[in-house]
Amino acid sequence: MELHGKIHQLPKPAKLLVGFFVLTLSFGYFTGLRFVNENTGNTTKGIEEHYLGNEDNEEADVMRFKKSEKEIITTVHNHVTSMSLIFLALGSILLITSVNPRLKKFLIVEPFVSIVLTFGGIWLMWSGVLWFKYIIICSGILLTLTFTTSVILIVSQLFKKAQ
Repeated sequence: MELHGKIHQLPKPAKLLVGFFVLTLSFGYFTGLRFVNENTGNTTKGIEEHYLGNEDNEEADVMRFKKSEKEIITTVHNHVTSMSLIFLALGSILLITSVNPRLKKFLIVEPFVSIVLTFGGIWLMWSGVLWFKYIIICSGILLTLTFTTSVILIVSQLFKKAQ
């Protein structure tokens, strides 16, 4: 079954459903990024302090304590599960676009790699592999770029007419 370009043949109500779903999902995703910024300042030092605490830093504005194993497990579990579903939904919609097949394949596969690197990286950093904070920030940036690119492509595809 050929899925490539089927998005252009969807009836208007289906296009509205996809469009509003993707926009609402984006609102939630970017609100989450705002939360990350509030907690970490989007820095490697902030990421490390958020999960490992900063009790030793007497100059810290806000005192933070190392997360417990239960908190790390909960964070990793919740984020891996929910983000996998987010990117399953986006990837499923991308399948029916007329986007270049190689780009489409990258945008479908890459988020799952970044999810494992980001949240597996948080676990590893918490476990003592401190240099993994650089992997966490890079994979998080790539995840966000992939999300944003996918959303822009999907929304633009909704306005294209069937050929």
